[in-house]
Amino acid sequence: MTENSSRALDISSSMSSLTEEDPRDILGWASSTVAKLAVASSFQSSGLVILHMLREIRPDVPVLFLNTGFHFPETLEFCRRVAEEWDLELVELRGDHQTAERQAEIHGSGLYRRDPDRCCTINKVEPLQRALEGFDGWISGVRRDQSPDRAASVRIAQPQLLPSGRALLKIHPLANWTRSDVDAYVWKHRIPTNPLVERGFASIGCWPCTRPVAAGGQERSGRWSGSNKDECGIHTFGNAPTPREMEAEQ
Repeated sequence: MTENSSRALDISSSMSSLTEEDPRDILGWASSTVAKLAVASSFQSSGLVILHMLREIRPDVPVLFLNTGFHFPETLEFCRRVAEEWDLELVELRGDHQTAERQAEIHGSGLYRRDPDRCCTINKVEPLQRALEGFDGWISGVRRDQSPDRAASVRIAQPQLLPSGRALLKIHPLANWTRSDVDAYVWKHRIPTNPLVERGFASIGCWPCTRPVAAGGQERSGRWSGSNKDECGIHTFGNAPTPREMEAEQ
C-alpha cells in the first residue's frame, strides 16, 4: 500500500465518528482536513444543497462539472446561471474528443445507444479520474435512498483509487438524507432548481438516457430506462476497502 493510500484510509477511519452528524459538520470536517478538496456536481437538488452549505464553510472549493456534450440545454443554462450568481469556481470537464460531433466521428453515431457504458466512460469516468489526480478528496451528493446499490455501498467517507494507483477520499455528506430532506432544505432556503424538475425529471443526466419519472416513482428509475444499467461509473470505480474489510482479509 502506498503512503497516499494509507493516509486516505486513516482519514476515512477517523471520520467514522461523524456518521450521524449533520451534513454541515461533515463538510466542515472535510474542509479543515482535506487540503486539496473539490466537489463534483451536476447541479441537481442534492448537489445544490451541498454547494449552498459550502458557500458558508469553504466557498473556494472548485466545482467539477462533467460537460458530456449531451446535457439538456436547460441543464447547461441552469448550471451557468447558478455558477455566476453564487460566484462558484466552475471547472468544466470533457472527454478527450471534446465534442459530441467529434465523438461520433471517432466512435460512430449513437454510442449512447450501442454501448452506454463506453459512452459514460469516455465522457464522465475518464475526465473525472484525470481531474482528481490534482486533489486529495472530493465531495459528492450521492444518497443511500437513491437506489438499492447505493443503500448498500455508500459510506460517509471512503477511499477511492485512481487508475494511477493514487488514493483519495470520497465524501458523501448527504448519505443519510432522504429526498424529502433535500426538498425541505431547498424549499427553506429558496434554492433554485433545474427547470426540468417541474417537468417530472427526478434525476437528470444526458438527454438520450434520461426520462421523466411518474409521481412516487424511484428517483433514478428514469436513468437508462429499459436496460440493466443504473450507474455511470464515477461512483463505482476504484472503491477501496474499509479498514475493517482489510482486517477481515488478513
